[in-house]
Amino acid sequence: MIDTGRDSARLRDKIIDPARRAVLISRITGSAQEPDLSEPPNCGGHGRVHHFTTATSPGWPPNPLPVAPAIAALGLPPAGQIRAQVFQVAACNWRCWYCYVPYPLLSASPARASWLTAGDLAGAYLACTDRPPILVLSGGQPDLVPEWAPWTLEALAERGAGDVYVWSDDNLSADYFWRYLTEAQRQLLAAHPRYGRVCCFKGFDPGSFAFNTGAAPELYDRQFDLFARLAATGMDLYAYVTLTGPDPSRIPDKIARFADRLQQIAETLPLRAVPLEITTWGPVTPRLSEARRLSLRVQAEAVTAWNTEMAKRFAPADRSRPVTEIRLTPGGR
Repeated sequence: MIDTGRDSARLRDKIIDPARRAVLISRITGSAQEPDLSEPPNCGGHGRVHHFTTATSPGWPPNPLPVAPAIAALGLPPAGQIRAQVFQVAACNWRCWYCYVPYPLLSASPARASWLTAGDLAGAYLACTDRPPILVLSGGQPDLVPEWAPWTLEALAERGAGDVYVWSDDNLSADYFWRYLTEAQRQLLAAHPRYGRVCCFKGFDPGSFAFNTGAAPELYDRQFDLFARLAATGMDLYAYVTLTGPDPSRIPDKIARFADRLQQIAETLPLRAVPLEITTWGPVTPRLSEARRLSLRVQAEAVTAWNTEMAKRFAPADRSRPVTEIRLTPGGR
């Protein structure tokens, strides 16, 4: 089982150079991830373009992230798809079996990555022909180096790039946002009109969490605490949830309890949460075991239960409201 605290600290030391404002960024060119791309790597081989779309499989709720937040922040016309520039930090402290990134790109290996400053990345992105309007800070786990997001916003501001929406991922594994950022940096992320963050709940109970991540089941509860602390900053915050798990018993009850936990943070939080369908492609296929194949059937039942809970808890008008118009009201369930 992963020692999350130890591994987080060890990896952080390997992927950040605070004095230079540099981060170890994965090199996509030549990696096992490159064949999965719809467009060639860019920005010297360290970037990729991703096409986010709101359309999902039958039975799954649409995924408005980060399409809707970016469109709202930038004043763009409505769209069901949008291109985004993605950079990936070269480390993750968990090993989600369904991760689309090959594990060698998550191990802080200098042979598969390069040291680049926030200014280097911003400059390379801004120089792109047909530049996407969204810049995604991904990984890996970007919040191992929480400085990356404010450094990026500052680098874009220095270059007069007021037409860029910055989006970052967070797997809710560490308190580094509070441990390493200054109050000014936290305020920048909380108040910036063109920054949004999505946090991923890695399962719907302790068993599914441990099965999905390889981390201790006790850390399942910590996800809710960390999300609540981030929400309290006023940051533009959203959630993903993965619904795979090893145990097919009592799925409707488990999903109901998970929704209760979300609503303890904010009554409206489930309306800002998007279930992510796990599919088998790219590096995921070789990782499949019988238990993981079963977990794909579990997620099919779990998303049905999620849809049922949403219909029970929220009126149709609330469920159809744009995700950017949902305010996180105090919880209490």
